[in-house]
Amino acid sequence: MDLKRRKRFFSFFGACIIILWLFMIGQLVKRVAFDVTGSQPGLVADEVSAVESHETDWMEIYLKGKKVGYSMNQISPFGEYYLIREEILLKLGLMGQPSVMRAITRCIVDHEFILKNFRFRMTSGVVTFQVTGRVDGDGMHLTVGEGPSQKTNYIKLSAPPMIGSGTAQFFKGRPIEVGQSFKFPIFDPSTMAQTELIIEVADKEGLVINGIRYGTFRLETEMWGQQMTFWLDERGSVLKEEGFMGLTLIKSSAARASEDIEGGVEEDFYEMAAIDVKRKLLDPDRLIYLKLKIEGLDETHFDTGILNDGRQKLSGGILEIIKEKRPLKATYNIPYPDYSGEMAPYLEPELSVESDDRLIMEKVRKIAGDTNDPVTVATRLLAWVHENVEKRPVVTVPSATEVLKTRVGDCNEHTVLLTALLRGAGIPARICVGLVYARGKFFYHAWTEGYLGRWISMDATTNQTPVDATHIKLVQGGLDRQVEIIGLIGKLKLEIIEYKYD
Repeated sequence: MDLKRRKRFFSFFGACIIILWLFMIGQLVKRVAFDVTGSQPGLVADEVSAVESHETDWMEIYLKGKKVGYSMNQISPFGEYYLIREEILLKLGLMGQPSVMRAITRCIVDHEFILKNFRFRMTSGVVTFQVTGRVDGDGMHLTVGEGPSQKTNYIKLSAPPMIGSGTAQFFKGRPIEVGQSFKFPIFDPSTMAQTELIIEVADKEGLVINGIRYGTFRLETEMWGQQMTFWLDERGSVLKEEGFMGLTLIKSSAARASEDIEGGVEEDFYEMAAIDVKRKLLDPDRLIYLKLKIEGLDETHFDTGILNDGRQKLSGGILEIIKEKRPLKATYNIPYPDYSGEMAPYLEPELSVESDDRLIMEKVRKIAGDTNDPVTVATRLLAWVHENVEKRPVVTVPSATEVLKTRVGDCNEHTVLLTALLRGAGIPARICVGLVYARGKFFYHAWTEGYLGRWISMDATTNQTPVDATHIKLVQGGLDRQVEIIGLIGKLKLEIIEYKYD
């Protein structure tokens, strides 16, 4: 692959980083959360401060001192319930190009802020992601997408869900003390992931915002291995938040929040997350063997088992990667005969990988033709995705059906579409997320693995199967698994020791 082509390939695993920070970290617990426990009793109706009509909080979002967006959170009485509306706009540089993301969350909650239903919509250029949810007993009905391509799912909940935006109200008017902690097992609509968030009241300190000095409580938490901090005034209002990769939110007003947004093109988000290495590689797409020293895993809760899987071997902090041999013929004819059910998770549709969608199936039949050889079909599907999806960074949650319509996206979009097409053809397939080398650095990236008698790596973005040895797999699975990557960013260090070409 020539240098120009490498420069065009979008190696960051797309929306996940930005989405996770904004919707799980950026405003901390102002998201879809669950029953609250801790040193204080759980939230009950008579503890909730009265909500005046249309209470609105505005925040300005900064990256390294430059204003890149804003957020608005509004809560209003709605009959016997509350209506909460939240909007976020973010302008960032992605792979040298300006990108604008807008997300709107609308939800209905009761007076204890227990969630009844929500609608989450995110747009970035021509790409849109939408999910709605309705709580029913101890589970939630989810609908992803719009119109004929809608997909539904039902997930179990660990407890009655409490809207996270209500946590702003949770702290307002509530006396807190240094040393207290609050537990929020949270659910995020952008990833369908659940995790436990523990917020601790760490200290009291002064804080100056726009020339005004406030007495504040400093609260701290850790989400997916990343430290987050936010400051409340003595009335419990959020004044400032600091989190992932230097993104900072500062309390503002309706008049100021949306003004003078410069965007963060100079501070490219892809480049900020990349891992630099001293030793450089020429023609990395030709590498068949790579040996690296890997550091920083001890600082995280990352499960290193995946680094000893298939083409990878980790021993004593040394990671070796060997490019697989491409099989000439698979051990089965499609569809894969899954008699044991072992491959079911890799053959069935899931949210964002809608392999049973009518349009997906029609495209599979058109591309595959009349052959039932998995190697031939997989090769055709990979080539089609590479050639027909424009390589452009987008900030949204990838969906195979949306990518098929828009034909635009970064590695996330290429990966979910290829994975869905493979499954639609009856070939087991799974999503991988990790690192890949380009332009002197290792970037976060996504690709696919297809089962052709054994698992074979397939990268529709770079048009490789199997992939070169610079592809380091860190996670496999959907968005709920990909969030594990968050804890590694900024902590991993890599040193190239040895490599071999074909």
